[in-house]
Order: sequence, then C-alpha cells, then structure tokens
Amino acid sequence: MEFRKLGRSGLNVPVLSLGTGTFGGGNEFFRAWGSSGVAEATQLVDISLDAGLNMFDTADGYSNGAAEEILGKAIHGRRNRVIISTKAGFRTGEEPNAVGSSRQHLLEAVEGSLRRLQTDYIDLFQIHTFDAMTPAEETLATLDELVRSGKIRYIGCSNFSGWHLMKSLAVSDRYGYSRYVAHQAYYSLVGRDYEWELMPLGIEEGVGAVVWSPLGWGRLTGKLRRGAPPPAVSRLQSQAVVDKGPVIADEYLYRVVDAIDEVAKETGKSVPQIALNWLLQRPTVANVIVGARNEEQLRQNLGAVGWHLTAEQVAKLDAASAVTPAYPYWHQRTNPERNPPPV
Repeated sequence: MEFRKLGRSGLNVPVLSLGTGTFGGGNEFFRAWGSSGVAEATQLVDISLDAGLNMFDTADGYSNGAAEEILGKAIHGRRNRVIISTKAGFRTGEEPNAVGSSRQHLLEAVEGSLRRLQTDYIDLFQIHTFDAMTPAEETLATLDELVRSGKIRYIGCSNFSGWHLMKSLAVSDRYGYSRYVAHQAYYSLVGRDYEWELMPLGIEEGVGAVVWSPLGWGRLTGKLRRGAPPPAVSRLQSQAVVDKGPVIADEYLYRVVDAIDEVAKETGKSVPQIALNWLLQRPTVANVIVGARNEEQLRQNLGAVGWHLTAEQVAKLDAASAVTPAYPYWHQRTNPERNPPPV
C-alpha cells in the first residue's frame, strides 16, 4: 500500500481508506449503501489491515452513530494500528444545539465519537459541512483546544466551497490556531468540479484531498452502460439516495463509461479500478475513501493500487469526462499563460 503525506502535515496516510457508510444500515439512505454488522465489519477491517490499508473513515451521522460503534468494536484491541477519521456537523438530534460547528455542539460531538469508537483520541476530525450560522473563529478556537488537549490530532473540513476553506485558513493563521490539513470532497471521473477552485487552493495552501464517493455516487461500478438495463440491485434504486446525490446526465455518464471500458480492456482492470486509479494520479489527492458491502467489493477496490495508468490513458479519460467549468473558471482557462492548470 502506498502512503502519502496528508496535506502540509507530517501524517502519513494510505492512498485508500475504508469508508463505514456501509456499517449499520440505520435508515433507508444508509441501508441502500450497506448494513454490515460487527462480524462482517471486523472481517473487512482484517482484510484491509492485511493489505496495508489502515485508515477508516466514519461520522457521527452515519446510521445515527451506529457506524462509529461498529467500527469501534471492529478495531478493538488494535487501536495503535489504525488511523481513525470521523466527522461532525450534521444534525444528530432534536435539541437546538445538536447540529453545526458551534463550540457547544463540537465538544459534545467529539465526546460522543470518542465514546462510540472506544478510544481516547481521533486521528483526523473533520467538520462535515460548512456552518454559516457559527463564526469561523468559534469553530477553529474549539478545534484548536481539542487538538491541544490531545483528543484530536489533525483537523480537516468537508464539503466546503473555496471561500469557506480560505476564510477558515485565514482565521487559523491570524490567531495561531491549528489549520485544516485535509478537505474531504466529492470528486470522480463524472464529478470534476473539485478541480475548478478547491484543487488550486489545496496546492497553494497545503490542504490534501480525502475523496468521498470516488465512483460518482455509485455510477462507475461497471453496472451502468449504454443500452443496458439498470441493475436489479443498486443503491441508485433507492430514491432517498438519488435525491441526495449529484445530477448526472445519462449521455455524459455513458461517454465516460465508454472511455473507461476502452482503458479497462487495455489494462485488464475493472471499471471501478480504472476510476480509482485515475483519482490517485490527480494533484492534491492524498486519500480515496472506498466503500464495500462485502469482501469481494473490498478486494476489487484494493486492486486499484500498485499500478499506474499511462499518460495516454489518463488523457483519454480526461477528454471523455471534460465539461465546461462555471464562471469565472472557464474565462480564466482562456488565459493559460497566467492561469495554468494544476499539476
């Protein structure tokens, strides 16, 4: 397993981590992704560790905390061997303060995660979504206090816009608070918006990408192809999943899948392996979160590392998945002399 630095930090992380959205199956949304209990989760952790994958991503909002509880039991007795990444920020209860990134909620959220995970520290703690109702100063002062107390070792954010992230980094620099070293972001061959602003920001400010949903919200599993009926079993059969995910035009999806199929034939790899390997060659990407309902899916995902697409194959995938960026990014790209693409 290859390891990379997480942003501008000293922490080495594997290029793949195992997401625990499939643990628990606490409601319709998460049941569509998976519903692994402790025994199956423990098996997946065992396989991951044997392959050198020692980072596991979760959140207090995954199946109402059940994912954290199951992960805590699955890693019991080997905490020193793993890197735990968790998140908070989405609503977790009916109380007025059971949401967001206020001091009140973050202190309660971290204590809850520590209890469910059966640990006394979190390696990477991330703000799950931007909270426009709480001053960035309050959020970052609280996170800095948690880092200094030893309950958190590194901090990150998730689903921030460019200005959200840059404002937060500026606050940290102004007051000497701990900085975000990771941004957990949606990025895939059928979702390249991350490249427009967040990628250049990550390069400039030393923020590593931890990629979620690298298979385009389940569309790059190899089961969706032009002219073929949709699979009988798929998370995309759940309206709860479809409603919360990105909208992707069928023709665009099929164009990308056609290109992936061509590269798959050249390499002897699967569609998901091609999509994951492409991400691992992108600037700023430190880690890609993979999910797995079972051992077969996990082993397939692990096969995405240890080899590289050629420059020609990357170019073919780039061309098939290219879209016109939103303004002002399309305008800036007309002047590559002063606005070169990220490398």
